[in-house]
Amino acid sequence: MLVDHHCHLDFPQFEESRDELIARAHAANVGLMVSICTRIRNLDKLLAIADAHPTVFCSVGTHPHYADEELDVSTDEIVRLSRHPKIVAIGEAGLDYHYQKSSKEGQADGFRRHIRAARETGLPLEIHARDADEDTIRILEEEHADGAFPALLHCYTGGPELAQRAVELGLYVSFTGVVTFPKNDALREIARNVPLDRLLVETDAPYLAPMPYRGKTNEPSYVVHTAARLAEVKGMEVSAFASAMTENFFRLFTKVPRDAVHQTAGQAAHLAVEV
Repeated sequence: MLVDHHCHLDFPQFEESRDELIARAHAANVGLMVSICTRIRNLDKLLAIADAHPTVFCSVGTHPHYADEELDVSTDEIVRLSRHPKIVAIGEAGLDYHYQKSSKEGQADGFRRHIRAARETGLPLEIHARDADEDTIRILEEEHADGAFPALLHCYTGGPELAQRAVELGLYVSFTGVVTFPKNDALREIARNVPLDRLLVETDAPYLAPMPYRGKTNEPSYVVHTAARLAEVKGMEVSAFASAMTENFFRLFTKVPRDAVHQTAGQAAHLAVEV
């Protein structure tokens, strides 16, 4: 079984097909999904989706693109909202210097508020870091000095130093379909060097579909292709790699009950590992 710990089931691309894509995920032996919050003011819609589907959970947080819009959302408010039983993570929050849709100051402030919420709640922080390796390292190390917190670097596309420093701080590093693209040997080398017990896989659906679906709308069932490519990178059987990723998920996402997993048929499990 695999888990897609980072997708966006509330996005418009899935409005008409959400039930079908969840069913396709189950058929591919993707037993759980975590749909990630990008705007806390839109949390009600996300919670409605999670509440309607036993195998879907969600997070609470503000994407760095919208950091300036939600500067008034305090750490205490994030902590309060996180008590909902279907909210199992904080974020996504972090730094995005590629688009800079919010100010660097606003992004950093939001990042730190979310880190403090993760520290207080014990829920993992889904960190977005794009073209901001140096400042991400600095903030992570400064905040870690005030106390450890559970977190992962989602959709990893940074350099080797950020990945290494994150692992040293006890964080996880997660890869999307980007790691399957033919020319991304450098990213695969970074993944090869991440310890197996600190590695995760995700889709970031509807974005970044893996090979052979590159350029199409991504969906949680496609996480099996990313897992298969990373298993090859690690020199492992796909089934063993998938089991390791699921164990890593439950070790980090401690609020998710194991009995929430969708129990798929043996044929689905076969399809999931023979990609």
